[in-house]
Amino acid sequence: MRSKDETIGLYDIVEDVLEYLHECHEYYMNNALVKIAETTERLIAPCSAAQRDAVWKFFTDYKFELENHFRQKEGETIPYVRKLMTGQRGIDHTIDSFCAHHHDDIDARLSDFKNIIMTSLPKECDSDLKRSLLRFLFDLQNDLDRHSKLEDEVLLPLVRMIEDPLFTEMRVSRRRAAPDDALSDREKEILVSVAQGLLNKEIADRHNISINTVITHRKNITRKTGIKTVAGLTVYAILNGLIDINSVQ
Repeated sequence: MRSKDETIGLYDIVEDVLEYLHECHEYYMNNALVKIAETTERLIAPCSAAQRDAVWKFFTDYKFELENHFRQKEGETIPYVRKLMTGQRGIDHTIDSFCAHHHDDIDARLSDFKNIIMTSLPKECDSDLKRSLLRFLFDLQNDLDRHSKLEDEVLLPLVRMIEDPLFTEMRVSRRRAAPDDALSDREKEILVSVAQGLLNKEIADRHNISINTVITHRKNITRKTGIKTVAGLTVYAILNGLIDINSVQ
């Protein structure tokens, strides 16, 4: 069984992720989207009424969908995870049922809005305002990509682990491991690079080693940890203090 200290450490990480996501939701709704709305309204002012209505409707539909997505996370997903950590296991729901509606449609709408701004506005629209709006949109897209990756590759695997009735023990740093099962310093460095999303070629370049050596290290890491996926290795690295949550790109 998992020790009390290990369980508390895992819950602390989940709570940190939940708090980070909550703060992001607040920022997006109360800051980023407000700036984008204000800049969009000023930018399309010289357009015809029909053009203004079309652009504004597209943006407000996107804004409504994104805000609903955040409200669902705040009203359902985050409370579910916090109840789970108090021992109130869901009967009719799992974390995957809350995440069934993914970000793909929202991402596509944001990309379309960027393209509309870049290519389809009349020349009367102020170019400085256009650049400002595009900067806000690119910043939002980068933030949302990071947000989604944190959910998919850190939060979801951790919550699935908590949902598991067996709550099986991951081999974390506190365990009593045989010496030949412990990761070497080089393997830890490779693990960090994997958790940060680098490909084998990028890892080889970073550490000045061959791709074959990288592959060998990754096989050894999987053999020693019993973890095969990048998402699982990312969680392992966080639990063992090898990387910080904020370093997950």
